[in-house]
Amino acid sequence: MSNLIKIAIVDDNSFLINAIKEKLSFFDDIQIKYTAGNGQEVLEKLAKDKNLEILLMDIEMPIMNGIEATSEIKQRYPQIKIVMLTVFDNDENIFNAIKAGADGYLLKEIDPNGLYQGIQETLSGGAAMTPSIALKTLKLLRNPIDFETVELEEETKLSAREIDVLEQLSKGLSYSVIAENLFLSPSTVRKHIENIYSKLQVHSKLEAVQKAKRNNLI
Repeated sequence: MSNLIKIAIVDDNSFLINAIKEKLSFFDDIQIKYTAGNGQEVLEKLAKDKNLEILLMDIEMPIMNGIEATSEIKQRYPQIKIVMLTVFDNDENIFNAIKAGADGYLLKEIDPNGLYQGIQETLSGGAAMTPSIALKTLKLLRNPIDFETVELEEETKLSAREIDVLEQLSKGLSYSVIAENLFLSPSTVRKHIENIYSKLQVHSKLEAVQKAKRNNLI
């Protein structure tokens, strides 16, 4: 019995957990020790019982998603292999999962034999990947995308007026001069600057101007 492969399944959908259990039921050397509905729950269960070889991890889950959980588990229990088992094959999820330390990435539509082989491959030190995922991973390696910058661009959509204020700030002008130049009240300028700090996630004029320039906002 010591040759059993001890597995935990992490997914917020009980129907999909049962579907995975059914796929693995064909193999006598697989033992499903427990399941969890999100990353936080699996961390709590691991704290009580870390005697696992492999975790099958969903990505989109409440409280703590699979990528956050993977990063945390890899820091605490590096010996446990983690295979993302998900319906999502978008580039950002693949990139973030690999960055978090995932050992493999399979799609939930995989057949029982494919899933079993993926588990065996991962335990042998390989990286189990659905062919379409492997192709996307190669493309990401050839043409890296800076997802943090993409995310920043989406988050930092400044209004035209905020950009006007930033440009004035970059010239080292005071709030009162900016207010005069833009025909605004000093309190309105101050409000715009607060919004700019919040959107850019900075705490000073210098940081705001530097970050805006780096991201071609001014």
